Amino acid sequence: MTEVHTVVVGPAPAQAGPDHDRPDAHAGEARIRELLARMTIEEKIAQLVGFWEKEDGEAVAPLQGEFADAARLEDFSRHGLGHLTRVYGTRPVDAASRAAWLWRFQRDLVTGTRLGIPAIVHEECLTGLSAWKAATFPTPLAWGAAFDPDLVTEMAAAIGSSMRALGIHQGLAPVLDVIRDPRWGRVDECIAEDPYLVGTIGTSYVRGLQSQGVHATVKHFAGYSASRAGRNFAPVHAGPRELADVLLPPFEMAVLDGGVRSVMHSYAEIDGVPVAADPTLLTGVLRDRWGFDGTVVADYYGVAFLNLLHHVARDHADAAGQALAAGVDVELPTGDAYLTLRDTVRSGAVDEALVDRAVLRVLRQKWELGLLDATFTEEPPRAVDLDSPEHRALARRLAEESVVLVANRDVLPLPAGRRVAVVGPNADRPGALFGCYSFLNHVLVQHPGVETGIEVPTVLDATRAEFGADRVTFATGCEVDTDDRSGFAEAVAVASAADVAVLVVGDHAGLFGRGTVGEGCDRDDLELPGVQRELVEAVLATGTPVVLVLLTGRPYAVGWALSRCAAVVQAFFPGEEGAGAIAGVLSGRVNPSGRLPVTLPGPAGAQPYSYLHPALGEGGEVTSLPATPVAPFGHGLSYTTFAYADLTVPATVPTDGALRVTVRVTNTGAVAGDEVVQLYGRDLVASVTRPVAQLLGYRRVRLEPGASVTVELTVPTARLAFSDRTLNRVVEPGDVEVWVGTSARRDAVGSTTLVGGTVAVTTAAPRWTVTGVG
Repeated sequence: MTEVHTVVVGPAPAQAGPDHDRPDAHAGEARIRELLARMTIEEKIAQLVGFWEKEDGEAVAPLQGEFADAARLEDFSRHGLGHLTRVYGTRPVDAASRAAWLWRFQRDLVTGTRLGIPAIVHEECLTGLSAWKAATFPTPLAWGAAFDPDLVTEMAAAIGSSMRALGIHQGLAPVLDVIRDPRWGRVDECIAEDPYLVGTIGTSYVRGLQSQGVHATVKHFAGYSASRAGRNFAPVHAGPRELADVLLPPFEMAVLDGGVRSVMHSYAEIDGVPVAADPTLLTGVLRDRWGFDGTVVADYYGVAFLNLLHHVARDHADAAGQALAAGVDVELPTGDAYLTLRDTVRSGAVDEALVDRAVLRVLRQKWELGLLDATFTEEPPRAVDLDSPEHRALARRLAEESVVLVANRDVLPLPAGRRVAVVGPNADRPGALFGCYSFLNHVLVQHPGVETGIEVPTVLDATRAEFGADRVTFATGCEVDTDDRSGFAEAVAVASAADVAVLVVGDHAGLFGRGTVGEGCDRDDLELPGVQRELVEAVLATGTPVVLVLLTGRPYAVGWALSRCAAVVQAFFPGEEGAGAIAGVLSGRVNPSGRLPVTLPGPAGAQPYSYLHPALGEGGEVTSLPATPVAPFGHGLSYTTFAYADLTVPATVPTDGALRVTVRVTNTGAVAGDEVVQLYGRDLVASVTRPVAQLLGYRRVRLEPGASVTVELTVPTARLAFSDRTLNRVVEPGDVEVWVGTSARRDAVGSTTLVGGTVAVTTAAPRWTVTGVG
């Protein structure tokens, strides 16, 4: 086979930090240590804390109202400052005027403090830079649905470019938590329920952001998403095997293959031990095993929570000592706990060497970022286009690739000239396109009357543009989360007069109970919020064909809709260009190619559920409550058809080798389309129970009608590794079933046998599947 295009979806050289490649690295280390030697204890502690300038009533972090910032920034930073918290992302501010303020403040730190060290400025950047008038991209769940790591790298680089221009040095993204329970509110911040997909997409984001000189912060290390019953901040009772084989691999990939420079600890407690006070994870795994040499930052107020919520510390001083010893270098967003270190160090309760260790890490980061030489005497940016045509083009591409056609009874694409009734609470609401950590839903919602600042066509707007305003009618029907059915009659009337009804339903992303999904917005069921299902049922009763469009941040239990609606389209908060992507799918201008990054679940009572379950995980005859999903991980339809043939799998593979699989893929339909080729495996007999399916690799390919390609996937056997009965990570000999298809359900099936002895897997083992197309 002749290779015409090969993509290494993974093992590019790690970007372990700019200092590793600089010829003056040794001089830099000497300078950093000289700075440390000159520091007073007050100056050291100043480097380990942040400052958040907030106004009364602003609540964008958990229990934020419990913490009062009495100090003025000028007084707080008189000895220097480690971090400035969310300069642009706390309230709607003009970027140019805020940049001018920031440059003045940084210049004052350089000229007005004894050591002259500027602060690191950090911001949220999960769906784009969290700032007023900045581009808002699809939510991470949509990145997972796109199965396109290269495009995610491009998006992250665009985000990083905007951040760097505004003097922002660190971004609090991506989220590498593996989805374990769809009831959890923060599902929309996550990428997928598969650790390999999370790892490849998340590491691609890290590479893109850091290519612009902005440090990424992977979060939440670790276990946060495995909370009991899907409740935020609930205890995590994951065993060491689940932690090692499911929850940790994405972080390992980001550290070892992405060279991420910062890690944020999880709020979680795992088997009774809060992560913020756990040296086994924060030092033993992260630094000793993986060799991470960046900074560990606290999730907001996470150090103080050791005292206030976990009750493993008697006061903030005790909490600070425990977190520092465990390996938390910087307390964010402020210094509620770490400011006590001056007294505990002087009393001998905390070893100053622990403070020095953290300060050195912060100074190294500032040196990597060029801050130790920065003077801020240059002019700040006077105009930065945070929502440029290039940003919007990337947002459009990612949105189009992420829309999943779940079901279609030959009604889509809609032919021109049809009378279309657009109905539903998310049809004409800009916020319906955005996730919890978008600026609009995270911050701007608290500032009523302030303009959005970016162009956000709604699904109604886009449908009118796509089909003609004279062919489209509209009724809201109901709100997202209400029991008010007064709009049903109008919705039924509008639908009855149309050729097809497009029902746009789903979520409203918010914070801490102010939404149906988002941080602190967990669910005890998986029905559509409010009376939305009743609205759909009422429109279905008219006999008009219904296209159900789900604009959500989590998968809902919609099995009833798959069997009764003419089509079902799933869009996971697709961003500022998302409405156009959805309208394009409805018309056929966009051939849908998104694939489910998370299983479409059955009943809520069967949760938590993952496609990575062992044989007993689905139920069957052994229980009256089967967990059979409505649609499997990886599922998604197209307006064309693809055929697989000539699957080749070697008969045997050494346990320390690589499995080379090839398959011929042909577009057998009438239109061009993208197929996401997915390779799965199953260890048939192992020393511990193994999943009935595991994603081993994937590749997105575009094919014209009648065209064929051979896709090659070379899987290192370490992708089949697991923690054995002694919790050592190994590859065992034995039979492995392998299949290639369009979802986790079996399609073209082959098998191989791993031969040789049991092989211990170390961090030197390859983690990525290399793909090629010929």
